[in-house]
Amino acid sequence: DLFMPLPVGGDNPTCFQYSFTCFEFFFWERGLVLGVYEKEGEDGGFHLTEAAAGFDSSLSGKLSEMLKISGPTPKKGKSRMFYGIHKDFPCVAVVGLGTNTAGVCGAENWDTCKENIREAMSAGCRQLQDLEVSRVEVDSCGDAQSAAEGAVLGLFQYDQLKSKKKTKVTTLLHGSGDLAGWEKGVLYGEGQNLARLLMEAPANHITPSVFADTIEEKLAPHTDRVTVHKRPQAWIEEQQMGAFLSVSKGSEEPPVFLELHYKGCPDQTQAPLLLVGKGITFDSGGISLKPSSGMDAMRADMGGAATVCASIVTAAALKLPINIIGLAPLCENMPSGKANKPGDVVRAKNGKTIQVDNTDAEGRLILADALCYAHSFKPRAIVNAATLTGAMDVALGSAATGVFTNSDWLWEQLQKASVVTGDRVWRMPLFQHYTRQVTDSQLADLNNIGKYSRSGGACTAAAFLKEFVTATHWAHLDIAGVMANKDEIPYLRKGMSGRPTRTLVEFAAGLAQQG
Repeated sequence: DLFMPLPVGGDNPTCFQYSFTCFEFFFWERGLVLGVYEKEGEDGGFHLTEAAAGFDSSLSGKLSEMLKISGPTPKKGKSRMFYGIHKDFPCVAVVGLGTNTAGVCGAENWDTCKENIREAMSAGCRQLQDLEVSRVEVDSCGDAQSAAEGAVLGLFQYDQLKSKKKTKVTTLLHGSGDLAGWEKGVLYGEGQNLARLLMEAPANHITPSVFADTIEEKLAPHTDRVTVHKRPQAWIEEQQMGAFLSVSKGSEEPPVFLELHYKGCPDQTQAPLLLVGKGITFDSGGISLKPSSGMDAMRADMGGAATVCASIVTAAALKLPINIIGLAPLCENMPSGKANKPGDVVRAKNGKTIQVDNTDAEGRLILADALCYAHSFKPRAIVNAATLTGAMDVALGSAATGVFTNSDWLWEQLQKASVVTGDRVWRMPLFQHYTRQVTDSQLADLNNIGKYSRSGGACTAAAFLKEFVTATHWAHLDIAGVMANKDEIPYLRKGMSGRPTRTLVEFAAGLAQQG
């Protein structure tokens, strides 16, 4: 069996490359992913990346020859496997990068070249993982950070609770390319994967207390720059966070107000960036109970807290020269004899009263108190993230995060970051039209749902939050639409997405550069 022919391309199984040594046949733990561009306007023509061309040269042109005879040039994101053509790499995946003319696309609001690299390296690494190859070297394709992001994001799968797990793959940069860019990309990818891990885990495994402990553990290597406060219920009561407490009281799980201080700037007087994340670790809807179909996905209703906290973990690992404070009100929204009832009136930290006409509009209640508290730090800017409304999913789907902001400057910073990461944002309106719908309340200062509940739900939710903001630079990111991935983002497997963690990190990095 040692001398059986090994099929080369999935497109043309009649092409073979023979392996004549035991070493080559059994040395499966090493693989290589290389990129290839299509030549524009030339049917079947291709152009190898610099790394692929070097590899081809070391084989006296064998790789090019095999590509030519094994079928058409792989299209963008499609791979061709070759076996036994190199003694160090028994498995080589060559993946299509599209054309070499791609770049920043105004119509798409992202860098198409970076996205193509992420998609290609993800596809190649996954194919090798399926072959149980445990060590994979990856072509930088001229952008080592994007290549690393694609590899790290593409290989992630939540299988912690399964007996049979995917092969654990170690990825490395192939050749002597931009190692600093590669390492940065690995940290960006691992940051998003941390958010995915938290969002995907069952709600009985990630309770408010366990969430806080997990983030504290992830920040343990950075205690010289990071302080973690896990505020208990007694502290929340002292702070008079009545809106937050009203949501948490329906659950047997005690609430936690997680407060993270990252001091990355040598100038400790620098005003901090405030990141606030909705942390509902399970959302049943409360008395306004959700339909049972799909309710299991509400284990990820703490996606705002997950992305915010993962962003701070990543900022600490990158040693970004900026001060960041992260706030995450963590609790469950459950129905019980103690739970909020439709029509109840609660009082927020700033003294405003809220009529709770729908207990399933709970995220804005816990964020209201967190936003009030955020102002006490005299922040440079406040950005909150939340899986807030189904209406946001209806409006934009999974294409982009909806951003509601009172600051053109802040919008420009977020939009600029999203072009780089490919995890896009889109600006939504904060008209007084919507404010009037939440301030017209029969029993209190505000109502937690809009006057016309089925119209503009994402916009009225944002208008509600705005009532607790006095900062000049504030943005609300509604991430309900990007919470999960089916097949829309090719370099993410199906499941919770961890978006937009990389955009938040890139945004913070951009502010750090500005000083």
